[in-house]
Order: sequence, then structure tokens, then C-alpha cells
Amino acid sequence: MRTFSALVVALVAAVVAVVYVPLQATVRPPKLQYQRLVLPNGMKVILHQDKSTPIAHVELWYHVGSKNERPGRTGFAHFFEHMMFKGSRNVEPEQHTSIIASVGGQANAYTNEDTTVFWQTIPAQYLPLVLWMEADRMASLRIDEKTFIAEREVVKEERRMRIENPPYGLLNELITSHAFDVHPYKHPVIGSMTDLNAATIDDVRDFYKTFYVPENATLLVVGDFEVDTVTQLVHQYFARVPKAANPVPRDIPQEPKHTKEKRVTLEQPWPLPAVVVTYHVPYNGHPDSYPMFVMSKTLSDGQTSRIYQRLVYQSGLALTAFGSSSFLEQPGIFSAVALVNPGQSPDAVEKALIGEFEKLKTQGITERELQRAKNQFSRDYIVSRLSIKEKASQLGHAEVIQKDMASADGEYDTFMKVSLEDVKRVAQQYFVPEGRMVMRIMPRGGVEK
Repeated sequence: MRTFSALVVALVAAVVAVVYVPLQATVRPPKLQYQRLVLPNGMKVILHQDKSTPIAHVELWYHVGSKNERPGRTGFAHFFEHMMFKGSRNVEPEQHTSIIASVGGQANAYTNEDTTVFWQTIPAQYLPLVLWMEADRMASLRIDEKTFIAEREVVKEERRMRIENPPYGLLNELITSHAFDVHPYKHPVIGSMTDLNAATIDDVRDFYKTFYVPENATLLVVGDFEVDTVTQLVHQYFARVPKAANPVPRDIPQEPKHTKEKRVTLEQPWPLPAVVVTYHVPYNGHPDSYPMFVMSKTLSDGQTSRIYQRLVYQSGLALTAFGSSSFLEQPGIFSAVALVNPGQSPDAVEKALIGEFEKLKTQGITERELQRAKNQFSRDYIVSRLSIKEKASQLGHAEVIQKDMASADGEYDTFMKVSLEDVKRVAQQYFVPEGRMVMRIMPRGGVEK
């Protein structure tokens, strides 16, 4: 009989063998089969049939997010997400969600930097109802003064709860506002309180007429349906919505190339100092974004990441440390953050953070780290294909953000081909001093002189 310690060793060895199994032994997920239509009014339609369960999922993507907002009018994309539930010609305020719930379905929406997405999951027989309601609010949304004022207060309270009141709630806003010079990614998705207060109902109506138009929309239907039937319904309900009078504006200010390191020191009423290091990175779908994604898994994803291990476990410099890379429609940033432990120096934390980026440039990552990142991606990719909602999300991302439907399946092979040399090359290209911002956020009254 094995001893307990021997069993533990054997178990750990088995787990490691599973985690780091060569990807050549895995089975590639089947490709998504879909039909793509373009209506006469310019609206795109993606249909994917999945009869595994008698359920249908509908997503309507509007290609508008916070990056489409003008200075002084931030938060409109998110605000308008709220307004889309406030009634249309044939549906009363808040009735859209309650109708979906009454038939056993779910409905919600979200807004990010690039898109605003409305989704519903329903028993398949109610698919015609959902398509009709989405077309109804696209064509005839109600925008009245009383509803506008009330919903503005709701959004302001949401900002207080999510951003302004929690400790470190403003962290992401502070990072983006200083990392970008002119690109509207510098503005928070939820908007500033000043801009929300300045918004008028005419602003909201103009936003609706400009961006909530068929040629700026992509409809995704995934689930149990007959393609011919849904195609007929889509033409019946959506093709009648007229085109906009003017093209959707795409004149978004582009971030200039940064030529020197930027250093920022701020104060906030926070208990511990925060040190932030950011670099500018390529857009989602750029060839270099795939090695960057693999690198981010190793550098900053979770407690096993290099940043966490170096600053928290090994040195005790930081209470916590983390990072993220914003893979967006246009070039974004990679940020690493550490909260400085009491008694430790922000100088030492900054040196350690930058040191991990420099290590990537000189040494890259190991074969084990590369394999682990690919295994994680492969797992997430395969698991996401189990849900009709996730299938719709992948198809929508390919159509709207990457503008290449082939990427919905092709990204799997692209990730699997990332090499150690790719990772080192991308680190050397993007993690350069002239593209770096170093930010220190000190407790109020503790700013270094």
C-alpha cells in the first residue's frame, strides 16, 4: 500500500500531466456553421442552427461604444443601453424584459468601449416574438423628457455604487485617462458625472438617430430554428426599418505614437499606494495580439502569474498585484498594477514591475508557460462552444470587431501556432520605455515631493 505522501506525489504528477498534455493530442472543436445575410437597409444577420436543445438566443449588436462619444458627452452609449428598455411604439416601458421573463426567458444588455449588445435567451417557439420586439425598438423607441431625467439619475447612482464609492473604484479610469492622450478610450464607459449632468434630451435623440440604425447593427440568432423561417421573419420585421439619412460617423481620433516615457503622480483617499505601469499594445486581431495574449497569461493572470509571484509571494513588496491587456477594436494598453504593502517603497515596487517586463524582453517565457497558456485558451475556447450564448458572442465578435467571420474559427489555429520566438519578439517591440506610463497613486497627504 502506498503511503499518504506517496499518494500525494502521484496525484500531483497526474494533475500536472493532465494540465500540460501536448495540444497535439487534443481534438480541435468543430467549426461553426452559419449563414450571413445583409438586408437592403444594410443590417447584417448571422444565423447558426443548433438543435441540441429547444432554445434560441438572439443578440443585437450596435457598433457603438464609448469610443464613439464626443468630449463633453461621455457615457452616452451606456446611457442609451438603459433607454432601450424604456418602451417603444408597441411595448411599454420595462415591458420588454418582463415579457421575456413571462415566457421563461432571460434578457439583458451590456456596453463596452466598442459595442452595445442586447441579448435574449428564450424557448425556441418565442423567437418570432423577440425578433419583432427588437425591430420595434430599433424603429420606434420612445424618448421622452420624464423618462430621460429619471434614467439619468439611475445611471448616476450606478456610477456612484460601481466607481466612486468603492475603494480603488476609480483606478481604471485614472489609468486610461492618463495612458491615452487623445483616443476616446481614455474616457470611462459609464461616463463622467459632469457629462451625465450636462446631457440633454436632444443629445440623446441625436445619438439614437446616428447610431441605432440598421447599417450599424448586426443581428445574431443561434439555436433551435429553421433557417428559411427565421430568414423570412428577419426580412418581415427588420428590412422595413429605413436606412439612416447620413452614414454612421467613424471619425475617431487616433492615438499618436508615443516618443517618451510618461510619469504621473496623483492623490486619492485610498489606504495604500498603487503603482501602475502601462504600455501601448496592438488592436484585437492584429497578428501581434495573439503572442501578447499568451504573454499576458504568463505575466499577469492570477496568483500563479509572474507579477503576483514576484511582488506578493517572493518579495512581499505588494499586498496584491495584477494586470490586464485591453484587446479592443483599436490599439489599447497593457497595464500592471501593484498595491504597495505598508513599510515597502513605491520605488522598489516600480522597479520590480518594470523588471518583469524587461525579463520578458530578454528571456521570453518557457516552453512550459507557453504550453500552459495554450492549454488554458484551448479549454476556454472549447467550453465556450457548449453554450448558444457564447457561440453568438464569438460570431458577433468576429463580424463586428474583427470584421472577418473566418476569425470565429481561425483564431484557434492562430493561437496554437504562437511560438516562444513570437512572444519574445512582441515583448521587445511593445514593452519599450517610450511607450510606457508609470503612475503612482498615493494616499491623500502622502504624495512624494
